[in-house]
Amino acid sequence: MNTAWSGYRVLKLACLVAATLAPYAAKAAQPDDDPNKNARWLDFKEGTFKGRTIDPHGDAVIKLDAPMRAADAAVVPIAINAQFPQTPSHYIRKVYLFIDENPEPYAGSFEFTPESGLATIETRVRVEDYTFMRVVAETNDGKLYSSIRFVKASGGCSAPADKDEDAAERTAGQVRLQAEGQAVTGKPELAQLMVRHPNRTGMAMNQVTRNYATAYFVRKVEVTYADKPVMTANVNFSISENPNFRFYFVPGASGELKARIEDTKNKQFDGAVAISAQPANAQTSAMK
Repeated sequence: MNTAWSGYRVLKLACLVAATLAPYAAKAAQPDDDPNKNARWLDFKEGTFKGRTIDPHGDAVIKLDAPMRAADAAVVPIAINAQFPQTPSHYIRKVYLFIDENPEPYAGSFEFTPESGLATIETRVRVEDYTFMRVVAETNDGKLYSSIRFVKASGGCSAPADKDEDAAERTAGQVRLQAEGQAVTGKPELAQLMVRHPNRTGMAMNQVTRNYATAYFVRKVEVTYADKPVMTANVNFSISENPNFRFYFVPGASGELKARIEDTKNKQFDGAVAISAQPANAQTSAMK
């Protein structure tokens, strides 16, 4: 892709996002508002799900955990927790993340497979104003379930940038991928992916130059194990600086866990780690 054209598209996105934010800046959401009447959500819901029924009490399928009041609006930890394991006959295939009052409310989606083990994802997001945050899980039979939380935070997308932008870009792309604990064959194993990246929103003013840096962020993450898809994230600048994802996969006796990351300048970064799992019966024997 032409680099100049790509840069133009990112700049245009930043301008469109800033324009989108303006009409909504007058009134922050409140915890007692009706989350099902938010105009942005209704527009996205109709455009994406086209009249399909969404179970608003989906906590038996998916749960969203987020702090009621965030300590830092630019780094708000969230956990999207599946309530059942992934199996070939019954699994969550996709989870949508929507933050109502962010400049771009649709924060992205996460795709899973039976090889994921659990359709659970933990990450950190930016929150621009008091907001309802919601996830919609789509199961392999096409049914939709939602979970909603209210978060008090402000300024996460437009917080002043105080770091050297050139230095941040030069170090972008360092990837660390690891399994947490001893992997056991056939049992969902927790893994963590960390990516050094400025993940700029395009709405933060540099306090030295007084200029707004062009939006620049990770837009896609693909994780595989033994060359089979485990988790794919299509996200935007609502994900915090230095994106961090925790997720599950199901290891075999041995294999390689790989991650490929792509950003809005079409740069690609890779990470990999060899996984050596112990047999399930060996773990059982050790516990006796």
